[in-house]
Amino acid sequence: MGDPVTFRARLWAVLLAAILASGCGGEAKDAKKQDAAAPGPPTPVRIAPVERATLAEIVSAPGKIAAMSQAKIRAPFAGTLVELRVTDGDRVHRGQVVGSVVARDSEAALAGAREMEREAKTDAERRDASRAVDLAQRNLVRSPLAVASDGVVVSHAASAGDRVSEGEEILSVAETGSLVVLADVPQAQLPKIRAGEPARIEIPGRAPVAGRVHGILAESGPSDLTAPVRIDLDAAPGAAVGLFATARITVAERRDVPAVPDAAVVRDDVTGASRVAVAGADGKAHWIAVTPGIAQGGRTEIAVPALDPATRVIVAGQAGLPEGTPVAPSR
Repeated sequence: MGDPVTFRARLWAVLLAAILASGCGGEAKDAKKQDAAAPGPPTPVRIAPVERATLAEIVSAPGKIAAMSQAKIRAPFAGTLVELRVTDGDRVHRGQVVGSVVARDSEAALAGAREMEREAKTDAERRDASRAVDLAQRNLVRSPLAVASDGVVVSHAASAGDRVSEGEEILSVAETGSLVVLADVPQAQLPKIRAGEPARIEIPGRAPVAGRVHGILAESGPSDLTAPVRIDLDAAPGAAVGLFATARITVAERRDVPAVPDAAVVRDDVTGASRVAVAGADGKAHWIAVTPGIAQGGRTEIAVPALDPATRVIVAGQAGLPEGTPVAPSR
């Protein structure tokens, strides 16, 4: 066995080394815990202020221009349509002469006189035939066809040179004052539609036209998920009947309400709940449950709660952002 004094000295040295090692390990663990608890750099986000705005709820629907009244231009008597100056799609004005019809009897008399002139063999026969032609031309019954009101030619049932019967339709003119838009509105939106609501009619290639809802026409069958809504136009659109258009009907309006950019509202597709993240005065992001209202023009009304205009909502960078995360806002 060795010297007891030497053994005890070695034992104390080992114990002292173990104690020192234990202390250093604890300090290292504490340092790691402090590093883990230390906050990282703030998350950059983009913000926008809450604004007061006037927003409208709009129901949009495709439709067509239609005429509620069509004037018929008819032959005044049996004869020949010797002239027709317009065709489908042409705009016409009240009193405008668009063609003419020659009566059948006088036309027959002129045709007979000319036949006589062609068959004449002697000078006397030629003189007699010439007088007959002059007389038939002077007595020729020719009636002009005039338009009764401003409008657009939508169809024609005869062409120049055709024989027509008395009362036979020659032209159909859609009267300008009777032009409307028939919009196919989804049935789910029909309860919002009321007579007198303002509408904006957009026609490709033409300036928008203002109008107002006249009413909902007879509903379509159960297999059709839309119903026609008649919109009366404030002015003639300068477009032919049958052109496609888009009707934008204002069914509600909210004045001076708090609104935020659409990008600020985050909707949960599962629950349907909506939230906005705000950049708080403490430099952190905070989530608020909201009830959106009308959305228009890239802005959404916040119906509940009543957000203060000084609130700064996050419009970019809030996806997946935990509550209380430090943020570095910018505009």
